[in-house]
Amino acid sequence: MADAGAGRPVVYLFGSAAGVVAGIDGAVRAGLARGWDVAVGLTPAAREWLEGRVPELEELTGHPVKSAYRRPGQPDVLPPADAVLFAPATFHSVNSLALGLTSSWVVGYAAEAVGKGVPVLVMPCVNTALAAHPQFPRSVAALRAAGVHVLLGEGAFVPNEPGAAAPYPWDAALDAVARVLGAGEGEAG
Repeated sequence: MADAGAGRPVVYLFGSAAGVVAGIDGAVRAGLARGWDVAVGLTPAAREWLEGRVPELEELTGHPVKSAYRRPGQPDVLPPADAVLFAPATFHSVNSLALGLTSSWVVGYAAEAVGKGVPVLVMPCVNTALAAHPQFPRSVAALRAAGVHVLLGEGAFVPNEPGAAAPYPWDAALDAVARVLGAGEGEAG
């Protein structure tokens, strides 16, 4: 496994079950190339989709891929996060996070990170029909009001028509993380 830590910023990269989660390994590689210590978390459905690739993700990151809550008394297996990037975040995950419904570990961790002041960035992956559902804009507004960076709109993720595929803007998500990490370094210095 890769050498984890070593003073690098720790970025948790969380993914939920949208088809573009298949590209998460490229985002991991790009984060590692930026000098980050990347740890992957997946919703249970996303983990099921990527089950055969979990060993590769663990080898890349040097960390276990986490998708379930630890049992009481079990140690944390990941270093503390400096930033959390939830991408792709499905309609369900965005709404769950906004409403505080933490039935999956990645949503629960992201919700707790907000309360701890750890920067949380969420890049949805929804189509225009789901984005038009009345709860979605309320959830986006609630997350933004809580200080979550929701990467939605021009320059980030733009919803596509149902059934249409479009490239997922991983680079925009990673650039946003870099800006947040850079701001944190500037504040500390």
